[in-house]
Amino acid sequence: MRLGAFVLAAQFPGQGQAEPLHRAISTAEAAEAAGLDAVWLAEHHFVPYGVCPSAVTLAALLLGRTRRLSVGTAVSVLPTAHPVALGEQAALLHLVSGGRFTLGVGRGGPWIDLEVFGAGRAAYESGFPESLDLLLRWLREPAVAGAGPRYTFREVAVVPRPDELEEPRGPEVVVACTSPGTVRLAAERCLPMLLGMHCGDDDKAAMVALWRRTALEAGHPPDAVAAAGHVSAGVAQIADTRADAAETLRKAMPGWLQRGLAAHRTVDGGPRTMRDPLGYTDLLCALHPVGPPRLCADRLAATAARTGITRFALLVEGSGDLDATLQNVARLGADVLPELA
Repeated sequence: MRLGAFVLAAQFPGQGQAEPLHRAISTAEAAEAAGLDAVWLAEHHFVPYGVCPSAVTLAALLLGRTRRLSVGTAVSVLPTAHPVALGEQAALLHLVSGGRFTLGVGRGGPWIDLEVFGAGRAAYESGFPESLDLLLRWLREPAVAGAGPRYTFREVAVVPRPDELEEPRGPEVVVACTSPGTVRLAAERCLPMLLGMHCGDDDKAAMVALWRRTALEAGHPPDAVAAAGHVSAGVAQIADTRADAAETLRKAMPGWLQRGLAAHRTVDGGPRTMRDPLGYTDLLCALHPVGPPRLCADRLAATAARTGITRFALLVEGSGDLDATLQNVARLGADVLPELA
């Protein structure tokens, strides 16, 4: 079982924007000290839901601040980034960190980001496969040319070459999947999935089953399919009782969710449906390891047994408070990990 901290750099009510970024850095350092496997960094634009606009930039800082911890993006939004530029950054971080960087990518949403960065709605609706394939070629080939509808350019050399590191031969690429179409897209390329914290075990198990069928049908070797390290995102809040842990989240998360989710603006200006913040908080408490250590370990083990997933990215900053977040990370390492072992 590999436990990682999922860091959104969430701006809770009453906080400035520097505070969540400082908390993100402190959380990563605490995660390494606690014996966790990884830290996963979210990327958002123009909203207080998360104030980190560049997960790869923050990853570079945290790779320099740590020595053992894996650092991944969850995710870098591919439609608003040039795949070659992102590939160059990923190769750089892979090489200088000794293979500790994981590149998580996703489609993002139909947000105003597409307008601001000049990508256009088509980059979100239909351009993701082209961007993903160009990115993968950049991380696997010595030279690359662009010949797609969006990216066309003459062949250029890949510098630096990520495969110059003996092991691993290139950065791991993980794809955030929220729909059957994206699951199939990842499976056809035999790329592991990052599954969202809004999904329960049954939904995640169904997505893993679809991924496995599709990957095998695409001709990938059974050993490679079985070894895919999918990642399950969730929430973790450790306390002596489940009621105490849930109360901590119920006091802090609805205010953050209300303000953060409401700030998203669609690229076409159309209306959007927003989750009820308190109801969503309660759902997360029900789905994920929230409570005393033994209960949390059992919840993680149950997810692993139902889905086959043994890598977790757990949101640990749900209290919105730095000291409480660091204590939560420490308990995750000191109290929950031994129960899993």
